[in-house]
Amino acid sequence: MANPLVGIFRVKELRERIIFTVLMLVVFRIGAVLPVPGINVQELNAYFLSQQNSGNAIVDYLDFFAGGAFSNFSVFMLGIMPYISMSIIMQLLLIVFPRLKKISQEEGGKKKIHTYQRVGTVVVCLIQAFAVTQYAQSISRSVENLLTMNIVPFSILAMLTVTVGTMFLMWIGEQITKRGIGNGISLLIFAGIVARLPQALWELLGRVRNGDLNLVFVIVVLAIFVGVVALVVFEQQGQRKIPVNYAKRVVGRRMYGASNTYIPFKINPSGVIPVIFASSILTFPLQIASTVGGNVAWLAAVSQALRPTGPLYNILYVVLIIFFAYFYTQVSLNPIEIAKNIRENGGSIPGIRAERIEEYLTKILNRIVLPGSLYLALIAIIPTFIQWGFNFPSSISYLMGGTSLLILVGVDLDTMSQVEGLLKMHHHEGLTKKGRLHGRNL
Repeated sequence: MANPLVGIFRVKELRERIIFTVLMLVVFRIGAVLPVPGINVQELNAYFLSQQNSGNAIVDYLDFFAGGAFSNFSVFMLGIMPYISMSIIMQLLLIVFPRLKKISQEEGGKKKIHTYQRVGTVVVCLIQAFAVTQYAQSISRSVENLLTMNIVPFSILAMLTVTVGTMFLMWIGEQITKRGIGNGISLLIFAGIVARLPQALWELLGRVRNGDLNLVFVIVVLAIFVGVVALVVFEQQGQRKIPVNYAKRVVGRRMYGASNTYIPFKINPSGVIPVIFASSILTFPLQIASTVGGNVAWLAAVSQALRPTGPLYNILYVVLIIFFAYFYTQVSLNPIEIAKNIRENGGSIPGIRAERIEEYLTKILNRIVLPGSLYLALIAIIPTFIQWGFNFPSSISYLMGGTSLLILVGVDLDTMSQVEGLLKMHHHEGLTKKGRLHGRNL
């Protein structure tokens, strides 16, 4: 009876939330294998099988975030990345345009901003869907009977289908956040990565049996993966505690005594958000360049330069991870607002003047974010070094490499912390006997 896993299903609310989340993820996985109308599935599978044997890193990379839906040309082939890309653009627009910032702070302003974000997501989806139709047209030149209808009706139907598919994924993510166990968007990405792991492991075993990969190298790489998981867990749980003292104060007719508390600053305050944001920003031009590149010469050159195993891509990847680590930390942990709340509630930080609290918190955050972002960037580019050094196939290194591990561990820790919170709210023990899970909203 003391088993926390048993306690999860003894709580009615938590049991219903978990069942609802699982059902939504099943719907997501079913949609990932349903092809868009007008595609000959057998010819498509034969084409991508030949590409897999010859090594197509771009398709493997796009499949990584779509949970295998891209190579299936399914209704969810764009995944949830257009929504994430638009959310990044909207956050930047709020900073650049003060009018939008003012609207977001008004009553009902967040709802308006969310509506703008939805409309922008539709535009991004249509652009990427058009690029996909051009990609299908370029494949049809080398593969007969790939398209079962003319290119114009196929393009219109495919664009509408794929766009509706992404919007439906948005709805699923929102429902999981509202009625499930939370973090719906992150769980969709998590489910896509997990769904492809068995296939990647089977392919890895096949290459070892065929002699394409040395067993010793495989064992070394697996040991590296285990070590990276341990480091990710250690880093995700680390925090810097800023002590805050509150003096006695009168609220109404009550007097509240002095109290001592602290502000927990995570070593990596933004979690895996910088990795997801950077991947989303790079996926957008990469997908357009790779799918339309066959028809436009300069786009083909861009696609070649931005290949996931190339130096330019990895340099941009590291820079974007560091940028979004600072950007998201400033959005979620604003030192000005924190310092204002401390002063308004009669608090103080030992050894720091009241007027210098903001400067002190900014200094601490900058010291924390830089090594945390560099740590994220190092782990994220591990797959590239594995491909270069051990000649691992891209489909395996992406799924078992740094980005996937960061997302898997980060989302898993956050989901476990939310489940633990619901258990304790119903007077049950947590998932861990010692310590406490520290999660964050992804």
